Formats: sequence, structure tokens, C-alpha cells
Amino acid sequence: MEVNLHGLTAPDAKRQLEQLLSRIDAGVTELVVIHGYNNGQVLRDMVRKQLKHPRIQAKLLSLNPGQTRILLK
Repeated sequence: MEVNLHGLTAPDAKRQLEQLLSRIDAGVTELVVIHGYNNGQVLRDMVRKQLKHPRIQAKLLSLNPGQTRILLK
């Protein structure tokens, strides 16, 4: 599954991700978060450093610096 956060503020993006993680199907084991790279690092840092949720098993860097892979429990 993939979610695109382009154009969102960090608080809005965090809220959207938390809601998605709470209602995402238990069979989904990976979420690819597209946060962008060229227009600053606020969203990237929020996803990689601040986002916490019981479903998150691990956060993995991608070969694409504009996205982060989240492994789900």
C-alpha cells in the first residue's frame, strides 16, 4: 500500500498517517510513504523520527530519498 503526503503540513500528514494505520487491514504488511525530498525535510523527518504507532514494526530507508517504507505488525 502507498500513501502520498505531498502538499500536507507535518501535523496534517501525521494525523492522516495515524488514522490510516489505525484502520488499515491487518493483512497489509508494508506501507510506502511518499513524503518528497526536494522541497525540504519536514515530512521526511516526521515520518522517520516522530511517527509512532502500535502497528509499526520498522521504518526502512528506500533507495528513493523521497519515500520511507514502513513494515507493519
